[in-house]
Amino acid sequence: MQSSQNSFNEYAGYVTPSDIIEFLYCKRFIYYMKCLGIKQNEDRRYKVQLGRNLHSIKEGTNKNYLRKKIGSIRKLIEVPLVSEKYNIKGKVDEVNFLEDGSAAPLDYKFAAYKDITFKTYKTQMILYSIMIEEMFDTLVNKGYLVYCRGGNELIEVSITPEMKTDAIKTLDDYKKVLTGYYPTATRDKAKCIDCCYKNICVS
Repeated sequence: MQSSQNSFNEYAGYVTPSDIIEFLYCKRFIYYMKCLGIKQNEDRRYKVQLGRNLHSIKEGTNKNYLRKKIGSIRKLIEVPLVSEKYNIKGKVDEVNFLEDGSAAPLDYKFAAYKDITFKTYKTQMILYSIMIEEMFDTLVNKGYLVYCRGGNELIEVSITPEMKTDAIKTLDDYKKVLTGYYPTATRDKAKCIDCCYKNICVS
């Protein structure tokens, strides 16, 4: 498969992990953004600064130590990922090829680990695994997160076939909304308090 060598521009209409994370937060986010073209009010300067901080910390990380700890025999860095089968794309910090013949995505997070792996992070790992399996024809059954604040703590995330199936079902639901289907709102009304779409969202 040649997708890893092609420009991402070729896949402009593909779904990203960030799209799916927002969809899981509230399905109507995607309806307002993608179908009606109403953009969120985002603090872009904050996101840019966050990215710079993460890049700086990654540069100072002992990557050889991490590689040995997870049993990596080869790794690729800053890897553009694509699944032409499921129309998804993304970019992962590392793809590691392990001693047991499998592969594993690894992502750095500008956060401290607090004894829980957020669903958003797991979702990213699952979608990365689907794309890696397609591109490299290699099984992925786990991924790794490096929490850069507080000592570069390495956390393993299990990725099961059932998780991949659920993610593909979510992708199908997402694509249905893109056709103009108006989804139900989130049941967690606390999310609505600071939502930029709350004044136009129909209950």
